[in-house]
Amino acid sequence: MGSNKSEKIDEGNKHKPKQNQTQPQNSDAKKRKRKEFAVFGNYRNYYGYRIGKNIDEDPRLKVMKKEWFEGKDCLDIGCNTGVVTTDIAIKFSCRSILGIDIDGDRIKDAHWHLRNIMNKKNRSKATPKQTPIDLEKDGKVDEIEGELNENPEELKDLFNVVSFEKGNIAQGWRPPANTKYHVILCLSVTKWVHLNWGDDGIITLFSKVWSHLHPGGVFIVEPQPWISYSKNRVVSETATVNYQKIKIRPEDFQDILLDKIGFRTVENIASRVSGSTAGFERPILALWK
Repeated sequence: MGSNKSEKIDEGNKHKPKQNQTQPQNSDAKKRKRKEFAVFGNYRNYYGYRIGKNIDEDPRLKVMKKEWFEGKDCLDIGCNTGVVTTDIAIKFSCRSILGIDIDGDRIKDAHWHLRNIMNKKNRSKATPKQTPIDLEKDGKVDEIEGELNENPEELKDLFNVVSFEKGNIAQGWRPPANTKYHVILCLSVTKWVHLNWGDDGIITLFSKVWSHLHPGGVFIVEPQPWISYSKNRVVSETATVNYQKIKIRPEDFQDILLDKIGFRTVENIASRVSGSTAGFERPILALWK
């Protein structure tokens, strides 16, 4: 009897992980996985910690001017999940805006985000006195969504303005033939280009932006500070090697863009930004071709 009881206790315990045995290894593996996943800065939940709580929109949009975008063709380099791309289209009435990102999964997220916005917008138009919660209580959500799917004209406006595609401007991506843009955005992307393709990658990025801009067009760039490179240099072997070789620092970008690339004028618009979370207080340069 005593022997059987002991065996049962042992059987019950043998499935329990021993403390301090596998947990540190799993933790290390998760950390490595996260770092490998974000080799290009392609964090899925980037905007979740980039934007402070109780903020209605990305604070960077507040320092941009509608006249830069209204009725214009725009390009957003490193669009991630398309949140800023879509917000710019809505707030500033672009004629068109294309978001590109190196990560195909983020582009899928961006398409989902765009459809979600349009479905909510058209659902509120369909029943202005009822909230989505009211509709769910009344069992009408499927009915409304079915009507929207049957009437694609309801969705066409923003879909005709906003588009997304996978692309790496530092490594061969080109816009459609003869396409030039009035505005090109590159927000918190330069560090990842720098770590993955070195100084040559940064010069290539700036040169291609220049070539894709209309005369009089504006390039809006938000460089990450050099101090932030140190933490991210370990995301890959390539980044570690390039970090050691980098000679062009982010504080040099303005001079390079003006003196070597050929932009005429520059304004640092970041001084008017408020609402960013700690660690994201960065210069935002607006440069005119």
